[in-house]
Amino acid sequence: MGLGGCIILIAVGAILTFATDWDMQGVNLDLVGIIFMIVGLIGVATFSSIARRRRVMVPPATTVVEERHHTRDGYNDGYGV
Repeated sequence: MGLGGCIILIAVGAILTFATDWDMQGVNLDLVGIIFMIVGLIGVATFSSIARRRRVMVPPATTVVEERHHTRDGYNDGYGV
């Protein structure tokens, strides 16, 4: 589940908890909404910790050496260099 799915879970949970007054027999919609919000928050925390780990940049193990060839008169054909 990505970050978007977690945010949708939080939004649906908030709607069920705070914006509805439906009564379903055997189902407490307030509790279902709170559970959705908690699961969404756990998902956001997990996603952000995984994303933070991926952002760590490791320096390359080998050193890059740039070589420059000096030429005379702009020619570099291998003769007279």
